[in-house]
Amino acid sequence: MMSVRLGAATLSTAPLDWRGNHARCVEAIEAARAAEVAVLCLPELAISGYGCEDAFLSAGVARRAWESCLALRGHTRGLAVAVGLPFAFRGVVLDAVALLVDGVLAGIAAKRSLAGDGVHYEPRWFRPWPRGARASVDVEGATVPVGDHLFTVDGLTLGFEICEEAWTAERPGGEAARRGADILLNPSASHFALGKHAVRERIVLEGARSGGVAYVYANLSGNEAGRIVYDGGALIATPEGLVARSPRLSPALVGLCTAVVDVDRLRLHRARTASFAASPADDGGRVAVPGQVRRVAPQAPASLSVDPEAAPDGRFRAFQRAVALGLWDHLRRAGARGWVVSLSGGADSAACAVLCADALRLAVDTLGAAEAARLAPALAEDPGGGLKSPGEVLATVYQATANSGPVTRRAAAAVAEAVGATHREWDVETIVAAYRGLVSAGRPQPLAFPTDDLALQNIQARARAPGVWLLANVEQKLLLTTSNRSEAAVGYATMDGDTAGGLAPLGGIDKAFLREWLRWREHTADGPLPAVPALAAVNAQAPTAELRPPDAGQTDESDLMPYPVLNAIEGLAIREKQEPLEVWWALQARFPDVPAIQLRVWVDRFFRLWCANQWKRERLAPSFHLDDASLDPRTWCRFPILSPGFAEERASLQAAALPEGR
Repeated sequence: MMSVRLGAATLSTAPLDWRGNHARCVEAIEAARAAEVAVLCLPELAISGYGCEDAFLSAGVARRAWESCLALRGHTRGLAVAVGLPFAFRGVVLDAVALLVDGVLAGIAAKRSLAGDGVHYEPRWFRPWPRGARASVDVEGATVPVGDHLFTVDGLTLGFEICEEAWTAERPGGEAARRGADILLNPSASHFALGKHAVRERIVLEGARSGGVAYVYANLSGNEAGRIVYDGGALIATPEGLVARSPRLSPALVGLCTAVVDVDRLRLHRARTASFAASPADDGGRVAVPGQVRRVAPQAPASLSVDPEAAPDGRFRAFQRAVALGLWDHLRRAGARGWVVSLSGGADSAACAVLCADALRLAVDTLGAAEAARLAPALAEDPGGGLKSPGEVLATVYQATANSGPVTRRAAAAVAEAVGATHREWDVETIVAAYRGLVSAGRPQPLAFPTDDLALQNIQARARAPGVWLLANVEQKLLLTTSNRSEAAVGYATMDGDTAGGLAPLGGIDKAFLREWLRWREHTADGPLPAVPALAAVNAQAPTAELRPPDAGQTDESDLMPYPVLNAIEGLAIREKQEPLEVWWALQARFPDVPAIQLRVWVDRFFRLWCANQWKRERLAPSFHLDDASLDPRTWCRFPILSPGFAEERASLQAAALPEGR
């Protein structure tokens, strides 16, 4: 029997980090060699980084990527390595994969189906490779094949299916299997989204089962360019099932999973599967590659790593690890000395503080204190030592006005103590009063509630921004804005106030989910992340901006609508593109206990506020992409800044008859 060990790597790359990306590729290759791997798959665009954006159109980027690729050849003695890079070819740029075998560039495969939806803009930079097209380039006097080829190396036949290609109806992997591929390599850059990894596993398993092949899936890992978090999760499968899975959402820069595969058994599977239809003749797309790869003895599959989303509460675990990873990578790559959070005592800011502490714990737990400090020297306690204490890294500030109460003050202090932050309490009422006096002086009557309600609420939020900005600047830390996606949808945030900051960790998640997560986190530990009982003081409150006088009894949901309803409307209106009347009909089935006339008010309010506040969404700080419901106009949800505000559609809603009895 012919048994070989296959390897799939996860890499934490950075756009245009030529030296760092190259070093991580080399580290993965050397780890594969030490593990006796014969064929190693590295991720898509691993040499350049996936998030280079319009820099992909620079001739210099393609040139440097090519030079880095050629420099990897010397590290591939005795094994075959697939690595992704942008490749300049006849005046266009291809999203390509180079196959390096035993020190030689054996060929280049190019992506046929480009991802152009959601967070992906590949057609802006790359051109798709035509199906079945084959060409060649001259490299140092040797002819190197480019395009739709299979590569036979020491008796193994390798084919490719690059990231998006595996998600399409006509998968290239099926063609490659019918043409005789034993192993399909999938170099991917697949971003994290809640629930997405289960779909990936099904895609990999189906690719292996239907083709009768070994399927090797590699992926990027970490917060590469600021918004997208890659979750790793490399996979290896055979027709019999999944045989290897790497950890997901890990701060490690390089990961490797391996599995021993019996190639003769794969061929037997294809031979005895009556429905498997091989191509009747060689179509000229097979390349014989000189060189040898290591054989190993047959071996039973090792136990699979546990996926954080596999548990009943897996969405909560995956969410907190994804945000923690995003925060850690953002901080270390920005070279900041920590975070600053304006801790109001409410749900959003408390979640941000807890997630910052989680980021530090996970980094130390996974990497070790010394390695974490090496990767984030701005956070190092001293040369050669570990990370600074959480109190030196995380600063929190409670900023009171005349409308702030003792409940939120105590809650903020309790959460800050629980996460080990350095906590301050400031009174900014004198600043608020100064602004009120300044503007009132030029008006016939002083500003006052309720006639100047929104203006007086906003100035309190804005008065809090300069101080925390100053603190962040003085301590060279990153100021976090605490706004969530539900607030972004309806503009329930003050520009240059509570939206002040350089990063919005919660901007990609809705408030209803966040409140559930906080209640779960109050009582539940997750590996090295302990439960946070201090969150009880936050969870006991109804969310409130606390910007009106206390006797107003202000809450977020009284200003807007219940958060579960808001989230449902957002999903129907923005993700499913339904008109107001259609949304109203759908809500009546979802919320049968709510009067239809009240639902109509809330639907109208949502559409009116959505349209009026696109300008705010355009200005919000970058956020992490956490599910396929993002409102970020930069990467997901585009909408005009100026529009009639669904005037005709809202009129149709108002004209609709109420259902009988509702």
